[in-house]
Amino acid sequence: MLRTALLLWKMAADVFGVLLQASSKALPKGMTIPESFNDLVAEMRTQHYNAKTFAIKLKAMVEHLEEKSRSAKLQENLYKHIASTSIPKGMSCLCLKLADEYSSKAHARRQLPSPELVNFLTDNSYYHFVLPTDNVLAASVVVSSTVKNFAKPEMVVFHLITDKKTYAAMHAWFAFHPLSPAIIEVKSVHQFEWLTKKNVTALEALETHHNVQRYYHGDHIIDTNFNDSPRIMASKLESRSPKYISILNHLRIYLPELFPDLHKVVFLDDDIVIQRDLSPLWDIDLHGKVNGAVETCRGNDPWVMSKRFRTYFNFSHPLIAEKFDPEQCAWAYGMNIFDLQAWRKTNIRETYHYWLKENLDSNLSLWRFGTLPPSLIAFCGHVHPIDPSWHMLGLGYQFDTKIADVEKAAVIHYNGQSKPWLDIAIPKLRPFWTKYVNYSSDFIKECNIMDY
Repeated sequence: MLRTALLLWKMAADVFGVLLQASSKALPKGMTIPESFNDLVAEMRTQHYNAKTFAIKLKAMVEHLEEKSRSAKLQENLYKHIASTSIPKGMSCLCLKLADEYSSKAHARRQLPSPELVNFLTDNSYYHFVLPTDNVLAASVVVSSTVKNFAKPEMVVFHLITDKKTYAAMHAWFAFHPLSPAIIEVKSVHQFEWLTKKNVTALEALETHHNVQRYYHGDHIIDTNFNDSPRIMASKLESRSPKYISILNHLRIYLPELFPDLHKVVFLDDDIVIQRDLSPLWDIDLHGKVNGAVETCRGNDPWVMSKRFRTYFNFSHPLIAEKFDPEQCAWAYGMNIFDLQAWRKTNIRETYHYWLKENLDSNLSLWRFGTLPPSLIAFCGHVHPIDPSWHMLGLGYQFDTKIADVEKAAVIHYNGQSKPWLDIAIPKLRPFWTKYVNYSSDFIKECNIMDY
């Protein structure tokens, strides 16, 4: 028995030695690679391979399969990226039908809010929410979920900001679906007098800079590394979404100027759902800070809640390395309580513009993600951390999200590629969003926007 064991050990050692030698040698050029294990066995039988040749053939097969696997993963992430930036047929139909209603029916064009409610748009005893979006369906869910879960919905004021192409559809939707007693205002960016090229020169440069156009509208497969992990690859592709150079995505930095009469607002992204009464947010003491936000460097999820400055910035660049700490905690956009009175006493907007220009002048080498990095810089020293239960992140990419945690969160955020209105949404997390879609609307029915 001992002799047999020693013999087996020697054979294993010999095999390991052969494999070790093969691993250090380059593959011969033009070498034919068997397509399957059965092909390899057949070749061995007919060609009478020795152990060394077998090891080299095996290495070639493994490397070939690894390359095909990486290529397939890249293709999968690229297709997912394309899907995440496209507009589903039903949502496109919804916008077209609503825009047609706006052009043909007076009721779709009625003033929002009605004249007797206009004064409440600047009344600081009300709870004011700001939602910039060009997504009608997503906006309807945000507003509906907020109003339905608010303790005093009659005290809610929503300021929806959209772009020129979506304005008619957005206005028509809320004209037909008012969600009373809440007060809803719909405005287009072109209706804000303050938003001129003079005041947003940095954004004008951002939209026209040739490197920006190439980065966000060029070939997204360029600069993609086959050796990147699927997570890194997905984040690189997502960071190249054209939404990051949209004026709507940068509007948050101009809130004090866009709403000069308001003292405090809650800013919302359009890929969130409200599950709890948010009125207590207004009672949080920000201790003189501007931005009440959830920090994203600590929490139960090691992927979602592990974001620090090193996550977003290129610390190999001397300017970044000199100015910032890679371990500094990051915070999240999506649900923020902003003290506009405190904000007006700062130079946050100027700092934001300065660093946008620095990144442009550095050929986009300071950071790769969109609006959060310059905001992390601009709001340095102006952020008050709030309890993480107010804002749960990662529902657009973390497949391991626990349902029990989702159910406890005040706001859930589908940040990431898998938006709940897309076919690539995470199935178990989609129902938290679809429960607030107005499936009784004729427009939803006519456009075949179905409950999954």
